[in-house]
This record gives sequence, structure tokens and C-alpha cells, in this order.
Amino acid sequence: MTERELIAPPEALDDENATEVLRAWIAHEKLFCVLKPEGFEDVGSWGILLADVARHIANGLAEARELNTEESLNRIRELFDTELKQPTDEPTGHFVN
Repeated sequence: MTERELIAPPEALDDENATEVLRAWIAHEKLFCVLKPEGFEDVGSWGILLADVARHIANGLAEARELNTEESLNRIRELFDTELKQPTDEPTGHFVN
């Protein structure tokens, strides 16, 4: 593992049923991700995952930068909604098993 790679949480490592569903990188000023789109039986569960990730980010920013959690979450939500309505980029690539 390098400093550019995040560590896996211990709970994911000690659970034999754990499944990685998403990894994301910023490279060459673009988003690159690897995901398991069929990771949830109900596609709506991705919405729960994205909301949970947003909360984790807002909490992390509060701890790391002393930013207000609710303000950070509102800003994340604002740009999330804007990006869904008017994308600044189109996804490319394909899925492999």
C-alpha cells in the first residue's frame, strides 16, 4: 500500500461477507472510479450509500478542518443536485466482471 491509497477499515477486513462496492480517484483533474453496480439488490440502496458517504465527508471535514458539519452537508447536497441536473461531464468506460 502506498500513501496515495486509503486503508480498508478493520471491520471490512474481518468480515468474510464484506464486499467492496466503490473506489474513486481524482487523476488528471478527472474522476475515475471502479464500482460494483450490482452491489445492492435494490438500486435505491445506492442513494442511501451516497447519503451516508456525504455525512461521513461532512463529519470528516468538521474534524480535519473545523468546518460546520451541516454547512458542509448542505454544500455537498447543493452541488450534488446541480450536477445531476446539469452534468459537467459524461461518464465513460464500461463494466467488467
